[in-house]
Amino acid sequence: MTTSAEKNPSGGTGRLNRRDFVVGTGAAAVAFSVIQPQSVRGSQANSKVRFGIVGCGGRGTWITDLFLKHGGYQLVAAADYFQDRVDGLGGKFNVPADKRFTGLACHQSLVEQDLDAVVIQSPPYFHPEQAEAAVDAGKHVYVAKPIAVDVPGCKSIEASGRKATETKRCFLIDFQTRADQYYVECIKRVHEGALGTFAFGESTYHAGIPWAGQISLAKEAPDHPETQLRAWGLFRATSGDIITEQNIHTLDVMSWIMNQPPVCAFGTGGRKVREFGDCFDTFSVTFQYPDNVGVAFSSRQFDGFGTQPEGIRNRMFGTLGVLETSYGGETLIRGKNFYRGGSSPAIYRDGAVANIAIFHDDIQNGRYENPTVPESVRSNLVTILGRNAAYRGEVVYWDDLLKCDERFELNRKGLKT
Repeated sequence: MTTSAEKNPSGGTGRLNRRDFVVGTGAAAVAFSVIQPQSVRGSQANSKVRFGIVGCGGRGTWITDLFLKHGGYQLVAAADYFQDRVDGLGGKFNVPADKRFTGLACHQSLVEQDLDAVVIQSPPYFHPEQAEAAVDAGKHVYVAKPIAVDVPGCKSIEASGRKATETKRCFLIDFQTRADQYYVECIKRVHEGALGTFAFGESTYHAGIPWAGQISLAKEAPDHPETQLRAWGLFRATSGDIITEQNIHTLDVMSWIMNQPPVCAFGTGGRKVREFGDCFDTFSVTFQYPDNVGVAFSSRQFDGFGTQPEGIRNRMFGTLGVLETSYGGETLIRGKNFYRGGSSPAIYRDGAVANIAIFHDDIQNGRYENPTVPESVRSNLVTILGRNAAYRGEVVYWDDLLKCDERFELNRKGLKT
């Protein structure tokens, strides 16, 4: 689930929180620090967390490598719908053939194995059911964004996260920005009043289309039953459309800044360039927040012909200053409460490294608050609010969205179970 913009982006409580994690010591130092004695599913502290990976494509292979480089994890099983993908990852990381699982129910076989944690990197459509199965099996869960493609899926993740806490299991959702020191410090200061009263905001995600390999497949075999799984980023059912699968990065920052749900959204979008799949390639939505504060959001996934700025950006204007954030670029506060902030050019990798270390530390130390779940659920719902407003061409209210039981359905005919 990686875009060109993401690849080339222009506390004293004893808890390893996101701010403490990156400030001063850095990710690598903390990742290999000695952890106080606790148990992990009956094994001694500092033993390796045994995990299985669901989703063995490019992102799954990449993040598996990061888990193993951390030093505190052991890969014991892998699952993917496709045999070639699970064999590719399994061969690279020495997963035994009898611990490689395929088909739509591959995750069920994986969670039955002797492992401590499940890492979910499959298409977003499958995240709710796979996370639920992992929590029900008593595993810790690490999930890629977005968590779901529809409202019922978001509610399912919310319930799984709550059950994980109740059963003393960790559940972490991997947003890189929320592990970045400059984002954390800037937004902390904003919440403390650095901008004064909010006036309006901007949230943008402008980039080229990231699905080069998937595009050719979608064009060559549009009716093949497995095309939506191979080219999942190009279809609404599997990805949630670009506003949910990709644009969630900037809309999550917007939601983080605002620290509450919007009242409503209205806007538009469409397919101006694409001739494959069924996702939009552009959205323009206004999110209205309490106190009549509007945030203008826009995105595109097609050639910008060199226009700048590109990438994932947010601005919030207030009576005392302006917050500016850029994924992979500068994040700072201008105005009466100036804060220089800084740049995180490697945020895509460093954010994942930080979250992997936090996940390990939480497991080892028995921390089950799982604070990433409610924030991620809200951000995911914000993307669906904007998507519904654009699809329908009408104002959609937050309270009505929460009552929505509409599901994106995957055509499973011809797919192997």
